[in-house]
Amino acid sequence: MQNLDNAGDSISRSDALNVWLRVAALSFGGPASQIAVMHRILVDEKKWISEARFLHALNYCMLLPGPEAQQLATYIGWLIHRTSGGLMAGLLFIAPGFVVIMALSILYAGYGHLAWVTAVFFGLKAAILAVVVEAVVRIGKRALKNNVMIAVAVSAFIAIFLFAVPFPAIIALAALFGIAANFWNKHLIPSSQVPQSADATLAVIDRAILDGRMPHITPNTQSAITTAILWLTIWLVPVAACWAWLGPGHVLTALGTFFSQAAVVTFGGAYSVLAYVAQQAVDVYGWLSPREMLDGLAMAETTPGPLIMVLQFVGYLAAFRADLGMSPLMAGVMGSTLTVWVTFAPSFMWIFVGAPYVEALLGRRWLHAALSCITAAVVGVILNLSVWFAIHVLFAVVEDRTIGALHLSIPDWATIDIAALFISVASMLAILRFHMGVGSTLVGAAAIGFGWKMLAG
Repeated sequence: MQNLDNAGDSISRSDALNVWLRVAALSFGGPASQIAVMHRILVDEKKWISEARFLHALNYCMLLPGPEAQQLATYIGWLIHRTSGGLMAGLLFIAPGFVVIMALSILYAGYGHLAWVTAVFFGLKAAILAVVVEAVVRIGKRALKNNVMIAVAVSAFIAIFLFAVPFPAIIALAALFGIAANFWNKHLIPSSQVPQSADATLAVIDRAILDGRMPHITPNTQSAITTAILWLTIWLVPVAACWAWLGPGHVLTALGTFFSQAAVVTFGGAYSVLAYVAQQAVDVYGWLSPREMLDGLAMAETTPGPLIMVLQFVGYLAAFRADLGMSPLMAGVMGSTLTVWVTFAPSFMWIFVGAPYVEALLGRRWLHAALSCITAAVVGVILNLSVWFAIHVLFAVVEDRTIGALHLSIPDWATIDIAALFISVASMLAILRFHMGVGSTLVGAAAIGFGWKMLAG
């Protein structure tokens, strides 16, 4: 029998383990499909959590930087069985993708020059453009509810695309604008209420909350401080060790520092993380090329686990190519593992420390206004990612120019790749017009790309 102070009195750990294993096995296709899988299993089938409470938890995770789907799994696991439940759900969500991406990274770095590997990734990365465009459309429909929100999104796009304004600065400015707009005119930002469900008592977790058997969801300052110190230690000790033993110029130190920073500033979910990392890892650090970034994204889209696992691929290539005095394979594994560590350790900390406090703030109108503007700005940032992908997928030659304050990427129209354009357009039609799944679309694109390249010789 479980303790009677949480939902675990009705949900055994073995049942929870089976469910999280099932979620992990089905976690393909990016955050939208992963959240849909959890909704179908946890809300519709198991009735462990009501529709209202599920959306309430999702709102928690949308407040936080990092991968919202993995944080949602961690959060619901934490609700059921406290910290051990959160670790079970969150780690199982990550584990399959970690193993598969590691294997694919080793294959890519060692054998990426092979014709069949190149052919498969040619089709995949052309289809990725459609996946990102679909994300713009989906998030835009939810976030851009009036002209003010549209203006925020357009401003964010212009700021990052034309003026290379750093992503954290865009998010901070959007939040400040939302707060100011709320105090100036409360009607400028669309309001939102946490949904209420008439059958909430039918769900196990909701019943436990209504019966007062979930004390761990109540803010406790002493517990929060202790948990924060523990997770800060787990998160930052490997980074500090790299600084102390290897120095600030070492690639492992750079990976640990950069991805720790990314874990703090990347509000808006997986696609906002990708936009930020693509800008920094490619243009600033030079760890990989734009086309390699697209190949990594294709890996993450077609394997189980969070889309953000593409960062593992970035870490692998960065360390693999550095002269670290060891075999490139070992270096790549170390860089890959460190990247995953500093990416996900903060996600667990945000949930275990912050969830009760975020819940207490959900009714605050100024916070909702700030978050609404952040989400709108993220639409503009993801649109920038779409354009960036399109330029580097469809054109063989792209020239970067700086004209005053403008930073431009100008494609050579004579180098357009007709095959890539065809696969991208076909993938967009498949996803946006015929509502095909992301997985089946990517498999089809890979097959077309493979056939095209093999026939072309």
